[in-house]
Amino acid sequence: MSEILFNYERVNPTTWAYLSSLLSLALFFKFSRFWTLRNIDLVLLILLAPALLCIKFGLEQAAAVSGSPDAATIEKLGYVWLFSVHALVLIRMLLDPLLVRRPLLEANLSVGGTTFLGVSLLLFLFANVITGEPAQADLFAAQRAEYLANLESSELENDNLAKHGPGFTLFYFLPHISTQRLIGDKDGEEVDISEAVVTAEAVDPKISTAEAITAKVVAILSQLLIVLGIVLVAARHFGNVETGIAIATFYLMLPYTAMWTGNVTHALPGALLVWAVLFYRRPLVAGILFGFLCGTIYHPIFLMPLWVTFYWRRGATRFAIGVACSLLALITTLIFTSTDFAMFLAGLQQMFNLQLPPEEGLAGIWGYWNPVYRLPLLVLFIGLSFSFILWPAQKNLGTLLSCSAALMIGTQFWHAHSGGMALAWYL
Repeated sequence: MSEILFNYERVNPTTWAYLSSLLSLALFFKFSRFWTLRNIDLVLLILLAPALLCIKFGLEQAAAVSGSPDAATIEKLGYVWLFSVHALVLIRMLLDPLLVRRPLLEANLSVGGTTFLGVSLLLFLFANVITGEPAQADLFAAQRAEYLANLESSELENDNLAKHGPGFTLFYFLPHISTQRLIGDKDGEEVDISEAVVTAEAVDPKISTAEAITAKVVAILSQLLIVLGIVLVAARHFGNVETGIAIATFYLMLPYTAMWTGNVTHALPGALLVWAVLFYRRPLVAGILFGFLCGTIYHPIFLMPLWVTFYWRRGATRFAIGVACSLLALITTLIFTSTDFAMFLAGLQQMFNLQLPPEEGLAGIWGYWNPVYRLPLLVLFIGLSFSFILWPAQKNLGTLLSCSAALMIGTQFWHAHSGGMALAWYL
């Protein structure tokens, strides 16, 4: 009886992509007003799914013992598809400040039904994390506590300092849980992949129950913060909790959320940005959250011109003080968790990206394209960042949301360590 009623198997990503896309259209597509902006947004977000499936298939085949010879071609196709859809979404976000009318369009399902669906999706995604078996790489953050207690560093840590790109070094050791897989290995068992490529011999092979629980709890809390933040933003700043519930439900329904539920390096920065928006009327609190955001993954630092000019005389000083306090706290943490001065300098260099753009060891589409073409895109992105000092001339919450999303989308074009797949940074 227990195998019938309580046996849970995770849904295949391809199946989830089809089902979630059809359900999204049924719940949020306005069939009576076909040419509406929300319908366009809906289609653009659904178009992300084929790219993610191709990329995930290529990564899993590469991690498998006997990979398909066409895996690299399929993975490259996925990155090109993702690059193209990101370009369309970026244009959409840049055009958003020009809009003067945004009619309120409710979901096709009642508020009670949407809430029930959202909570159910949240539980299913959490079940994927709970039933998953984390690999050694996923548990490195929990195991690292033993090294920190003795002020020691492992070879794995020293190797990983140069693998993830700019950001807070300790942040990249947060655990990841692979929640969905497309393929299995030759023995029929699932293949686990992680952003950090490590071997089983690199860490202690013994996995304690406490370490496994720690890995799963961090993944669950990261997604929960995003969902709760979305609902609170809609309730506090737009006076419409129903729309917040609908948006949160749609986020949980996306194939990306199902595939990368346990990726903390994607979800936690997204949560920090959402909560910074939630507290935007309190510049000091927003600055503290924003400082932790910039310190952990570096890339949101290009949001500074937009956010400072948004506040300007209404709290720019308090916002800057909050950012400085957070960065100072991260630097202090780096001091006490570094084994020597050289390691501290290396962590500080990585945290603030004090180096020229690398041309080797790049991931994503830049693993296939000539990295030279990445440089003009980086220059254009920096120009876009500073252009928000002057445009839009009058900034409000709507422009803050759309322009922040535009910049975080822009990072996906030149960010060469996540392959442009950090969708939670802007979704």
